[in-house]
Amino acid sequence: MTKRPAQLTVFAVRLAQARTRAGLSQKQLGVLAGMDPSVASPRINQYEKGVHEPQLETAKRLAEVLGIPAALLYTEDDQLAKLLLLWSEMNSAQRKRLIKAAESDQKLP
Repeated sequence: MTKRPAQLTVFAVRLAQARTRAGLSQKQLGVLAGMDPSVASPRINQYEKGVHEPQLETAKRLAEVLGIPAALLYTEDDQLAKLLLLWSEMNSAQRKRLIKAAESDQKLP
């Protein structure tokens, strides 16, 4: 697992990573997620610093804007996080093939 500062929550780290990956400022992310422009940047900043964590509905909106599954913001497992990022970039056919491959691997001795 990637080391992160002890004071930061998984949510804070994953949100900052996803926002940076999306190329959005804190204010842009907040506004796109439906926050008032006057509080968007400070709220996202507090989420990324681990001062506050949003309610689930707000987290879902943030994830939607970022184009990621909301589960990514909460997973402590870096491999699962990578898989969730890949999943968000796949189309339906690719997802079905991945599931089928994973299921067939489970049947191997």
